[in-house]
Amino acid sequence: MPKVLAVSDEVVEQLWSDRVHRHGVDLIVAAGDLPFDYLEFLASALDRPCVFVPGNHDVDLTGFAKVRGLWTKAGIPARWPGPAGGVNADERVVDVAGLRVAGLGGSIRYSGGPNQWTERQQARRARRVVRTARWRRLRDGRGVDVLLTHSPPLDCGDEPDPPHRGFACLHDAVRRMRPPLMLHGHIHPHGAVKEDRMLDSTRVVNVVGYKVLDIPPGDRPG
Repeated sequence: MPKVLAVSDEVVEQLWSDRVHRHGVDLIVAAGDLPFDYLEFLASALDRPCVFVPGNHDVDLTGFAKVRGLWTKAGIPARWPGPAGGVNADERVVDVAGLRVAGLGGSIRYSGGPNQWTERQQARRARRVVRTARWRRLRDGRGVDVLLTHSPPLDCGDEPDPPHRGFACLHDAVRRMRPPLMLHGHIHPHGAVKEDRMLDSTRVVNVVGYKVLDIPPGDRPG
């Protein structure tokens, strides 16, 4: 059963030190708004892959592609600003460490920054992820194990202020992919306990700061 270190939004000093080695994990997943050198440190110190989605405070990572080991943007060689070695799962479905992870980064649009989406834009992006997950399931019979997002679903762990409102379209994405687990950030606990929630049969977990989870992979419908 893969063990996952899930991080988001708040740097945890004990992880950014030798003490991180106490966590024997198979995979690091990051739900956004963390310094990329922090993610690089975690991946290097633990010698494990890192899968992430961007948060609303992260730089714009759209338009980059890796061709024969070289990063390009619009077909021109470019320096990728993301974490070295990190796997950007935004609007993708990736298989890492025995788990299938679907990703949707960003928050609801509230200003002009990158990685902010209107409900309609995020719904379009979510439909692309659902289509990819279905195609992958048809190909190999495996469903999505983890839906990794920056923002939570609407009325499922979000907040009423405009920047922290969740996405309604994530309800449909969960219903269609039926992942056992959804991990999100964006909503800071501020000292309070953020309880896990259930959305249909999916456990929704706020991973701001960090959490270590055992995630059983499975051949489930998506």
